[in-house]
Amino acid sequence: QVQLVESGGGLVQAGGSLRLSCAASGRAFSNYAIAWFRQAPGKNRDFVAHIRSYGNTYYADSVKGRFTISRDNAANTVSLQMNSLKPEDTAVYYCAAARFIGTMNRADEYDYWGQGTQVTVSS
Repeated sequence: QVQLVESGGGLVQAGGSLRLSCAASGRAFSNYAIAWFRQAPGKNRDFVAHIRSYGNTYYADSVKGRFTISRDNAANTVSLQMNSLKPEDTAVYYCAAARFIGTMNRADEYDYWGQGTQVTVSS
């Protein structure tokens, strides 16, 4: 069992930066793959970034080069550094965890979810 709590969302102007954090509690956090998804009003929950237990990272094309996912297994946290933010990045951002992962960009592959944190980018 893993519990996830996101933080760090807020309101920022286009071109600005935010850093989201996902704090995990539970056993063997280092064994879990962690991903960030986002969901804008009226839209599907979309994949943003993924980090394997051993550190390999993957990104959606829409955020590649602007966002960076990282993890600190000793602190049971995963971060998402978001730079050069655009209004289309506005969404609720969720972190998710999976012990075993098949297709990393599918939301239904993940077993545990946080409650989400709102990110709003103004133009």
